Amino acid sequence: MGLGFGGEVARFYQRYRRGYPPAVFDALVEAFGLTPEDTVVDLGCGTGQLTLPIAARVRAVVGVDPEPDMLELARQAARDQLFGNVGWLLGADTDVPALAALLGDGRVGAVTIGQALHWMDHDTLFPRLRPLLRPGGGVAVVTNGTPLWLQDTAWSRALRGCLEQWRGAELSQPCGTDAASQRRYADSLVAAGYDVEQRTVDYTDEIDLDDLVGGVYSALSRDALPAPEQRTEFATRIRDALHPETRFPESVRVTVLAGRRR
Repeated sequence: MGLGFGGEVARFYQRYRRGYPPAVFDALVEAFGLTPEDTVVDLGCGTGQLTLPIAARVRAVVGVDPEPDMLELARQAARDQLFGNVGWLLGADTDVPALAALLGDGRVGAVTIGQALHWMDHDTLFPRLRPLLRPGGGVAVVTNGTPLWLQDTAWSRALRGCLEQWRGAELSQPCGTDAASQRRYADSLVAAGYDVEQRTVDYTDEIDLDDLVGGVYSALSRDALPAPEQRTEFATRIRDALHPETRFPESVRVTVLAGRRR
């Protein structure tokens, strides 16, 4: 069922994937009128970067992901942070009809999809989600900044060149963060019967070389991940490509594309 993001990749994902600022969760609550009585489904939840903070705002959250290792790490994080209102299901976007049968019609305040929609068939998914949603509820497509190697900075361009040389292939996949993808998702939501609005949250961050290399690892499948004996050379190549910089500033834009059920 998985997409090849288990094992070590899941651990890199948990450690290095950035979380979301509180303003993002304020935007989700406002967009769908979420209350402590609501249930939320986080589809493609990964290790819970979106799941757990939204759980503090609602009655319950169901995290769904096709990777068992991601879910195990998310489950442990929920235990460590004493969240007792989160459940975890092994599944994908294609399992939404079964999820609807489990939860019932009109019971869900929101379905969140955090930087995972590019792995899904959104044109099929959005209509399938509508029966789950209560009136005023909806679907939120949440992206958390442009990939490290596609940003408009000198260090990002140097990183992209280094990675393309290492992998022998061009890196151009924006993972749904680009304007064209956002328009495509918005049009698909409208066609499926949602009223759509876009909200953005901007913040700045700064990472070091360890964060940068770990962030790259978290985005690679197990097959593409450098073997353990190659990782010192891999990190050295990146450090040399980015020399003399050792700290890397980012301007991060979180986009919340909110589709409310009509």
